Formats: sequence, structure tokens, C-alpha cells
Amino acid sequence: PEGTVDFGAGNGSSVAVSQATDIKNTGNQALKVVYDAVPGGYIYVARGTGLDAKNANWSIKPEDIKWENYSAISFYMYGTDSKEKIAFDIKDNGGEIWRFILEDNFKGWKQIICKFDKFMVRDDWQPDGADKNGKLDFPIKVFQFEPLPGSKGTLYFDTVELVKK
Repeated sequence: PEGTVDFGAGNGSSVAVSQATDIKNTGNQALKVVYDAVPGGYIYVARGTGLDAKNANWSIKPEDIKWENYSAISFYMYGTDSKEKIAFDIKDNGGEIWRFILEDNFKGWKQIICKFDKFMVRDDWQPDGADKNGKLDFPIKVFQFEPLPGSKGTLYFDTVELVKK
């Protein structure tokens, strides 16, 4: 894929990703995610290193970031008060996936701050080759949004950034 976002779905779930210029937080566009996450299915919408979409890399290489200066990663989400749950996952340097769960319980744009010490290691699935050491190993290589099964709708995301200590 040529895009700047790597995405996919399986086991009956579906996802479509596009740019939104009518609903955006900053800049020229936001990420629009239209999804149907069925029970037993999965969805991912990711950016980072080592993904299939060749332009999905971050603007700065993860190994060039002084991670010790940051305590969190944040993004803006456009809420519709749907009460749906969304996972925000990160993949660490050892390939292990860590999860932060949030709920769409607001309307309009809101900054979501995900403190590194609030992420939990995913216990339902880890990729082959993950070190599974239960320690968040920097640098973080990938972040992804994953609407959780049993939900359907449209989400908007914008302005992903690291939060200084």
C-alpha cells in the first residue's frame, strides 16, 4: 500500500480509512475511520516502522527520540458520545503490544493523554517474535487505533504527539 496509514480488519469486521477536511483539529485534515467491529473480529489503524504501508513511518525515527524526556503520548479524538470503547495500542522495541482503553463519552474534539505507566500489556494476543517480557521497552515503534468488537461507527483522530515530563 502507498498510504500514510496501515490498516486492516478480519474475521468479519471492516474498516475504511480516509482524510477528513471538514472535521479536523489542526492542520488541513484529520484521520477518518469508518468501522464495523463484530464480536470475534479485529481492526487496526496504525502508523510506525515496519508496517506494510510504505509511507506510514513517523516523521522522526523512533530511535532518534529522547524517550526519557516524555511521559505520555497523546492524540485528539472527535467524540460523538457513542459510549463505544477504543483501544490505543503501542508496540515497543521488543515487539510487545501495550494497550490503553478509552471510551467515547464526550462530544467534539478532546485531547486524550495516554501516560506510559497506564498502558497494560495485551494479554489476549501478541505478535510472533514479541519478547513478551512485560516491560515497556523504548523506543516505541508503532501506535494504532483499534475500535473494540461489538461497536460500529465513525471516528476522527488528529494531532498525535508525545507529552513532555
